[in-house]
Amino acid sequence: MREISPTQNWILIVIVLAASGVVYDSMFYSDQTPVVGAIFALFIGMPIIAFERKVLFRGLYRRIQKLPTFVFIITELVIYEILMSIGFACAGLLLRSLGVLKPSPLLDLVIMPFNVFLYALAVCSALIFILRVRELLGREVFISMLISRYRNPVKEERVFLFIDLVDSTAFAEKHGDLRAQQLLSSLFATFAEPVRRHKGTINDYVGDAAIITWPLARGVKDARCVRCIFDILADIEANAAGWRKNYGQVPKLRAALHGGEIITAEVGVDHHKISYFGDTVNTTARLETLCRSLNRQVLISAELAGRMTFPDDISCDDLGIHAVKGRGQALGVMALSSRAVTVLNTPAVVLHG
Repeated sequence: MREISPTQNWILIVIVLAASGVVYDSMFYSDQTPVVGAIFALFIGMPIIAFERKVLFRGLYRRIQKLPTFVFIITELVIYEILMSIGFACAGLLLRSLGVLKPSPLLDLVIMPFNVFLYALAVCSALIFILRVRELLGREVFISMLISRYRNPVKEERVFLFIDLVDSTAFAEKHGDLRAQQLLSSLFATFAEPVRRHKGTINDYVGDAAIITWPLARGVKDARCVRCIFDILADIEANAAGWRKNYGQVPKLRAALHGGEIITAEVGVDHHKISYFGDTVNTTARLETLCRSLNRQVLISAELAGRMTFPDDISCDDLGIHAVKGRGQALGVMALSSRAVTVLNTPAVVLHG
């Protein structure tokens, strides 16, 4: 699947919003030039999209997210109204100053008509809904389900990264299940940006583990799958003080990387999901369990390691051939470490099971 950069994503949003303004003008103001509707739509819609994507007023968005659902919806509508009104007024004043709009009373330029508000709200709500669903499922899964790419099973090559939280059972026994779940939620949230940055997809959360995947060509390009895990570890280390303050300890992770041929299929009836089947997935899970017995934090199969060039700050230690439970053939295993991440053998606090 073709990669889309964040810049291209924003360009697509701009095009959709501008087109909605042109459509509105063609329906109700056929005597106006199409550019007027496009500019009004961009000034009205872009602040809302930027707010929803946490580019604008990020702190405010995080605060209202904690509100009860009904209050959250009402608060968002009020914020939408304010942002749309400001955008409408700015667009009107700009177009008037440029001489694009016909002379009209100032209030008509800065007060948004109710029908414009309803249309803009409908367009923005539809766009936000699509973006939210795509964010919930992940871009790759969203598009794959939309085009029914995996309605029939497909054979393909993928990279898998299994990340496991160490000593979470002990943490839950000490602090309770609710507190343990809060820790996991915070931890999984830290995975999101590195995974997005390195073009991966979080496929699933299983207990205290996360499964991240890439199409093989994308995952090995620039060693993205390796950079992803070490960016996550670096982020945790950089925010160690915050983890200790909030949870009394710093999360410690184990991770394993492997890639190869798998079968991908869309499964389910009432609840659809894209699932991966095959030895590659099972081998990655078994490789992650070797981290404990080999006392290593990040392991990678020699097979996958041979398909990429590692960054200069990543060192690779060949651990030889190891038997993997449930696999007929032994597996070449290598340990990865980074000069920038030093949490591997620290006696500090740990968290998983």
